[in-house]
Amino acid sequence: MEVAYEAVEDAGIAPETIAGTSTGVFIGISTLDYGGIQTGTTERRSINAYTNLGLAFAIAANRLSYLFDLHGPSLAVDTACSSSLVATHLACQSIWNGQSDMALVGGVNLILRPEGTIGFSKASMLAPDGRCKSFDARANGYVRSEGAGVVVLKPVSRALADGDAVYAVVHGTAVNQDGHTTGISLPNGAAQEAMLVEAYRQAGVAPEQVQYVEAHGTGTPVGDPIELKAIGAVLGDRRSARDACIVGSVKTNIGHLEAASGIAGLIKTALSLKHGRIPPNLHFETPNPDIPFEALKLRVPQTVEQWPDTGAAPRLAGVNSFGFGGTNAHVILGAPERVEDGSGSGTRHDGSLLVPLSARSPEALEARARSYVDLLTDPASRGDVSLHDIGYTASLRRGHHDHRLTVVAQSTAEMVEQLEAFLAGETRPYMASGRHVASRSHKLAFVFSGMGPQWWAMGRQLLHDEPVVRDVIRQCDALLRQHADWSLWDELTADEARSRIQQTQIAQPAIFALQVGLATLWRSWGIRPAARS
Repeated sequence: MEVAYEAVEDAGIAPETIAGTSTGVFIGISTLDYGGIQTGTTERRSINAYTNLGLAFAIAANRLSYLFDLHGPSLAVDTACSSSLVATHLACQSIWNGQSDMALVGGVNLILRPEGTIGFSKASMLAPDGRCKSFDARANGYVRSEGAGVVVLKPVSRALADGDAVYAVVHGTAVNQDGHTTGISLPNGAAQEAMLVEAYRQAGVAPEQVQYVEAHGTGTPVGDPIELKAIGAVLGDRRSARDACIVGSVKTNIGHLEAASGIAGLIKTALSLKHGRIPPNLHFETPNPDIPFEALKLRVPQTVEQWPDTGAAPRLAGVNSFGFGGTNAHVILGAPERVEDGSGSGTRHDGSLLVPLSARSPEALEARARSYVDLLTDPASRGDVSLHDIGYTASLRRGHHDHRLTVVAQSTAEMVEQLEAFLAGETRPYMASGRHVASRSHKLAFVFSGMGPQWWAMGRQLLHDEPVVRDVIRQCDALLRQHADWSLWDELTADEARSRIQQTQIAQPAIFALQVGLATLWRSWGIRPAARS
């Protein structure tokens, strides 16, 4: 639930905006440890009406649908280690066939009991030294690890229209099965090859165009050679020796997350595509002699590398994931298109901006404020964060909870000063905090004055700072010129010596036009009244 909320927040989606939509939830999960703890012989007396809700795999997905009020497909997927990548495949299919508008996709693995580790140890699947040495001659098993990951998927056209930050684009997916092998947990190289061929055929992508593959790469002496030979047979067949495909495995960094391993590899690859950098494969010293890297036209990165220069061609990558029962999955990712920032109206403000923060408790609100201070005072990010982006995201790309804090600032330094004052229990003129009472019905009204408040240079800063207001005044000026022998624009921008703003025939249209400009500006920010006066 936490990482799903963080994924939605990272996507810039206010949770209330997806309630009631056909958003699907697809979660990979396969370990039974929690259920075993809750239903052991000595624990049976503590079983209550809620126990089964906490044990069922389906609830891992269904509870997210319940939490966000999502009405699309909601299911848990168990194909062992390929669960979360198979979940990704199903989510993409659901979006492509129009069943889902959007999808939350992820996986989770928690190790709460020793039985699974004991069994894998007896099967000689685990590395005695606690290291995944993928593709290395010393590969002697994997390391079980824990974690959870969730990503948000939506159609590219909609993501671009919504101005979303896109990490990567899914070009195609494929899933198949090993069928009958010499042992149910032993991989089938021919089936892996067939899956890769089908994935790239359906995606319309030439395999030799792919620059990187995030392999399953558990670091087992049997599995690694079979997987890389399949990758080389399909992706290395038509490429030159100088253009070797890079292969890596996130398991060397964080271990094998089992049901969540596929989503971990997907997230790593998406980040690599976004930033154009490929992390090193740890613990790779001597290539596995059973893997003919040169003949397969594959290589393993040992330091951080820049993504290969593709010229005008797109950055492309593949992600592999295999279940120990024989279910294989592959996802083809591409770098996102470079688009202009779609935030707000595109206006950059030199003046003050309002930044609203909110949380579900006073303690959480303080933690939120502190996180902003940490971000804005971190030397590594100080030059990369603009007040406009913070204000836009906090206002329109976040949910608004009951405990609220608002600051008005002209710079990030001023925002930090006000947030630090709030954390110290102090007040400032341009800072307000309080609690929204959900039981009260608050309706917004726009109330404008009549004749009387006019003054020379009124609205001048709005005309300077806000293109929306300038456009409205220009439109009003053009309409007014059809009935008057004077220019509204000239009167609003006149110097004090020439100003006629105190004359009734000038003041009343000018006040009205500025009110229209303000209402239009507020609407452009998503502020709509229940009444106007």
